[in-house]
Amino acid sequence: MPTDEPDPPINPVVSAVLGLFAAPRLNMREDYRRVRLVQRLAAGPTGRFHTLDQSIRATDGHEIPVRVFLPKQRTHDDVLVFFHGGGWVVGNIDSYTPACAALADATGRLVLSVDYRLAPEHPFPQGFEDCLRVTDVLARSPQTLDLDDAGGITLIGDSAGGNLAAAVSLRLAERGCPMPSRQILLYPATWYDHDPLTSPYESVRTYGSGLRLTSTELRDYMALYQPDPEARRTPLIAPLLASDLSGQPSTLVVTAELDLLRDEGEAYAQRLQEAGTFVRLERLPGALHGFMTLPRFARPVVRLHELVNEFLEETDHAPRVTEHRSVP
Repeated sequence: MPTDEPDPPINPVVSAVLGLFAAPRLNMREDYRRVRLVQRLAAGPTGRFHTLDQSIRATDGHEIPVRVFLPKQRTHDDVLVFFHGGGWVVGNIDSYTPACAALADATGRLVLSVDYRLAPEHPFPQGFEDCLRVTDVLARSPQTLDLDDAGGITLIGDSAGGNLAAAVSLRLAERGCPMPSRQILLYPATWYDHDPLTSPYESVRTYGSGLRLTSTELRDYMALYQPDPEARRTPLIAPLLASDLSGQPSTLVVTAELDLLRDEGEAYAQRLQEAGTFVRLERLPGALHGFMTLPRFARPVVRLHELVNEFLEETDHAPRVTEHRSVP
């Protein structure tokens, strides 16, 4: 669980072992196309999963692909709308198909994965607008999902997808639109600055090199997503900048202990809690950034599915905004 104690330095032997699991060091500003190609090749056939490919038309007429994952046994009527990670630059519904299928099976719920447009070809706000459009269409027409109202929708995203989920919830609340009742933010990006010299978060300095995600890569992703540094200072890119966090969905935030994004994700959970939102915050010990995409039997994924189910059960009949509650 999160504590206020400073992190001890990583043992050199442990660091060397963790380095074996780190992604190859790349210049993301130049190599993102190669990463996408590798992801497509690694995704393999998706026919072994129970899926249905659909699309939702954006306001400008382009089609936003949505993949529906059917659990092996559906035990709940509500629906999870998923935004994938990948720094807003890489990742897609194919590369996240095993993770989404595992999530559907583990929760007994439909999972809808959104294939939003990627930077740099489609910089901010285009990917965000795709996620917002899909959520808004579903929330305004819940009957298409056999739901009574938008409260049957839960937004979920990991990393950049967690950032997008938080940003969508902020914009919907700002506009007074129908709202999902819950959001699940997995190791989300919630701040605009990941330079170890200037970031206010110690985890950026402690875990920003040699592990699964580095501060250099994250700064590259951010530069591709929004090239203008000053324009990144918006709550739709850095949700921690939001002046008003009232009216947000009940929230589960799950962070990874050995992740540079850990502290900003936990800071966002604290801000939501202070605004009166029902919040559950969990830190997975020993976990690296991106653990959702590990095989479904991996310990962090098993624990993640347990936490998601506990949160969904805990908030199943709760009002969207609850009394002030301290974050563990």
